[in-house]
Amino acid sequence: MSTSAGHNEHAAAFASRANAAVTLPRVLVIEDEADIAQLLKLHLRDAHASVTCCNSGGEGLHRALHDQWSLVVLDLSLPDCDGLDICARVRQCDRYTPVLMLTARSSEHDRVLGLDTGADDYLTKPFSIAEFNARVRALLRRVHALNDPSQAGTTALEIADIELSVTKREVRRDGGVVETTAREFDLLAFLMRNAGQTFSRAQLLDRVWGMRSDAYEHTVSSHINRLRSKLERDPTRPRYLLTVWGVGYRFTER
Repeated sequence: MSTSAGHNEHAAAFASRANAAVTLPRVLVIEDEADIAQLLKLHLRDAHASVTCCNSGGEGLHRALHDQWSLVVLDLSLPDCDGLDICARVRQCDRYTPVLMLTARSSEHDRVLGLDTGADDYLTKPFSIAEFNARVRALLRRVHALNDPSQAGTTALEIADIELSVTKREVRRDGGVVETTAREFDLLAFLMRNAGQTFSRAQLLDRVWGMRSDAYEHTVSSHINRLRSKLERDPTRPRYLLTVWGVGYRFTER
């Protein structure tokens, strides 16, 4: 092999590694407990992610707003800033960034408050690393799907009076904007993409949440009910989000 050929192969291999590094998902961890932050960083790197840790809410908010991330892992209880406020500020940005909220608060009210603020998912401390990894994989799959050119034909959906823009992450009914949480949006987008097909709660939990646990199936029903309260003129007699008794849910084809 000539010196020139060897040099070219070496350069190509270096460029390939450089390109691979560029495409690594970038994860911002905002967590004031150093041991937890380092543990999460270790496992995120094992999942081939580039990780940045911030131990204060102020620094974390600045980094979240002034850089582009594939995922933000956000502790709810920070010493200098409320995690809910950070989540709300991230949600005001034009670009969509998934947020996984971590908290020691385990009440249903706190979980709903976190999700309604715009968190995509919610883990209560202490949590297993296996579950954390599963939630992260599900959220990163969502980012990949949003950036997948093959999905270009499904960036705008319109059925009856409901319009959904995947790129803008916006829902409209009769021309007016309907405010949804990130997870409500994903659930609605999935059902509208598959209008007319019926899915069980377990299937929706797997396809939208990335989880396979019967213990969380009630979460699907809660999100359906909240979407009905926002989309249906009479949530007790839904026109769009239909229940197929004994099976699950589907979005109308009309």
